[in-house]
Amino acid sequence: MDVQNPSAPPHAQSAPADNPTRTRRHGGGITHDNTRHTTRFVVIGNHLVQHKELSLLAIGLGCHLQSLPTGAGADIKSLAARFPEGPTRIAAALRELEAHGYLRRERHRTETGRIVTRTVSCNQPHADRRREPADTGCPPAKRTPPPPPPRRTGHKALPAVPQPVSTAPALLQTALDLLADLRRRDARLLLSATDTAHLVPGVAAWLERDVALGAVRHALTDGLPDEPLRRPAALLAHRLADRLPPPPPFRTRSAAVPPPRHPLQNCEGCDRGFRASSPESRCRDCRAASHP
Repeated sequence: MDVQNPSAPPHAQSAPADNPTRTRRHGGGITHDNTRHTTRFVVIGNHLVQHKELSLLAIGLGCHLQSLPTGAGADIKSLAARFPEGPTRIAAALRELEAHGYLRRERHRTETGRIVTRTVSCNQPHADRRREPADTGCPPAKRTPPPPPPRRTGHKALPAVPQPVSTAPALLQTALDLLADLRRRDARLLLSATDTAHLVPGVAAWLERDVALGAVRHALTDGLPDEPLRRPAALLAHRLADRLPPPPPFRTRSAAVPPPRHPLQNCEGCDRGFRASSPESRCRDCRAASHP
């Protein structure tokens, strides 16, 4: 008579419902043929490659971003040129990574005043969060809360602008009119009276250097970022100082005295208007006709 083994399961056990990736014991499943990497590799955590909420495209894109060197192109246009997926799917995957903390986008101002967006790939999402202390059985230490940040009492000062040599009212008024007209070209360049008064000398310094009004306007408005301008006056002040052209070449006055302009009079012979240095009553043609 056969003896039943009490340790044997009555039937084959299926994979748990909470872990569908786990295969049956008697099934196939994946095996690994691994070789240790020594060069050209990157360490990526299982929290990304086995993420339960990210799509497969987002996981693959996150692994690709973590393998890129610093400074490599990571915008939608560069990624769409690298992979067969279109810009729409790549943009959706980037939003997934950003929502789960694997991607961060920061805005920086360049030396020319242009605002650019930089992509930051995070291999440890929320790593800056404070971890819970381990339970050691000791009472928790009493922590002193950090002091609150100082309150800002006013706006940040605008950058300095060039100063003109001449303070002629006509020159300053022309500079004022140019600044007031910028909002008609771009509604974001609506300036307050205080900001305009700060920028007027800088525009006057450009006009003083024989720069045309159109050239000044182009230097201030060309290549503005597409994002909303938080401080348009600061951007204009930076451009006035950074793009200031050199003074015009020195011009000496001509030593020759311009010829005098004689008064206009009518000829008594033909009633034609003419100019003459001497008191003549007839024009040149009438005088030549009377003296053949």
